[in-house]
Amino acid sequence: RWFTHFYVVSVLWNGFLLIWLFQAEFLGGLLPSWIQHMHCALGRDSQSEDTGNEHFSALLVLLLLWLHSCRRLAECLWTSVFSNGVIHIVQYFFGLGYYIAIGSTVLCQVPTNVRNGKELSVQICWYHMVGVMMYIWASLHQHRCLVILANLRKSKSGKVVSLSHSVPFGDWFERVSCPHYFAELLIYVSMAITLGFHNVTWWCVVTYVLFNQALAAVLCHEFYQKNFSSYPKHRKAFIPFV
Repeated sequence: RWFTHFYVVSVLWNGFLLIWLFQAEFLGGLLPSWIQHMHCALGRDSQSEDTGNEHFSALLVLLLLWLHSCRRLAECLWTSVFSNGVIHIVQYFFGLGYYIAIGSTVLCQVPTNVRNGKELSVQICWYHMVGVMMYIWASLHQHRCLVILANLRKSKSGKVVSLSHSVPFGDWFERVSCPHYFAELLIYVSMAITLGFHNVTWWCVVTYVLFNQALAAVLCHEFYQKNFSSYPKHRKAFIPFV
């Protein structure tokens, strides 16, 4: 249940970054000096030109990341029913740092001299539409799967009656043991598409999410198989048919 703290931090921090970038894009301002210093420290050339549609793509991805954090926070507060399980203190602080770093990573994909007082010329590309559609699709399925998990511990009236684990059915659970983890991966892939496919830095983020979520999914899959003798044998751990 302390995962809630991660999303509180993400909503506040990434919302703050989103406001700064929005002001720089649409109001002709400059990013704060500390952000420019962070760009330089991470190797971003402050005088580099906007190639393709970097500014708008980064703004859109930062918005998607913030919306994702808002939804996950709402689900943690009002949808999910957490057990009494705990996380390691190192994992806890790593998670807090991750959601600060991830928004900063998006911001560092654009030059520091955003706009220089010029009006923003928004050009919506095909990969923006594909990325947003994939984001919405994956987000809807992730929410449905989290609702299914929560309902396993609730009565028909919505009252929590148990904190024990049960076998989930429905939606993507018919294919994999942890579809909400698979949906998380798809959400990050959708952001990579929104950035235009070519952003190597974000594909590194996607690779991290792949291994992180896959490890958690395999552990959950083995737990189900060990504790439920009638667990569906056709289900995979993480990715359908893999």
